[in-house]
Amino acid sequence: MEQPRDSMRFSIVVPAYNEAAYLGRALDSLLHQDFNGRYEVIVVDNNSTDGTAAVAAQYGVSVVKEPQQGVCAARQRGADCATGEIIISTDADTTQPRDWLRTIDARFAESERVVAVAGPCRYQDPSWWAKAFPVLLFGLVAKVYALTGFVFYVSATNIAVRRTAFPGYDLKLTQGGDELDLVRRLRPRGHVSWERQNVVTTSSPMTVALRPVV
Repeated sequence: MEQPRDSMRFSIVVPAYNEAAYLGRALDSLLHQDFNGRYEVIVVDNNSTDGTAAVAAQYGVSVVKEPQQGVCAARQRGADCATGEIIISTDADTTQPRDWLRTIDARFAESERVVAVAGPCRYQDPSWWAKAFPVLLFGLVAKVYALTGFVFYVSATNIAVRRTAFPGYDLKLTQGGDELDLVRRLRPRGHVSWERQNVVTTSSPMTVALRPVV
């Protein structure tokens, strides 16, 4: 079903804890999408001690604070503030292709049964194993989806959920609550769609591990 172009189509939620060094690149990517509908970007400052909130403010996006530490709490805070028909989860160290939103929009427009659209990620400047791992993992996700229509894994840095089907995050979970638990509770509500070509780029695990805590 075609959506009115003057309605808020997407709310993109970006949790951020001490991400000042990365956030600008992420926001530049989000604000230069070729999607012609309305969307908002919500940065959730999760008790940062660096200039994360100031960087977000410079880009003119919405900035909210979440005092409860943890990515599920931060994502939930952003979802609570969202006004869009579709809530999108991504991360502060992630960049998207220019047609990312347009691709997601097209998948949702195919059917009202689609409650979520997910896609793969890859790592920025990866080591050999960090380059191979997402190719193997998301390649398997794509094959299983092609054969069965079942999505067994999603990345929290690349998933969009229809607001009417959004179950919320389990704030008691610290690992997988914004990925595996979310997709598990979405499946009974409708179809979770996989878009294998809609790839985002995020920091490698080694880069994240070596970041200084400010």
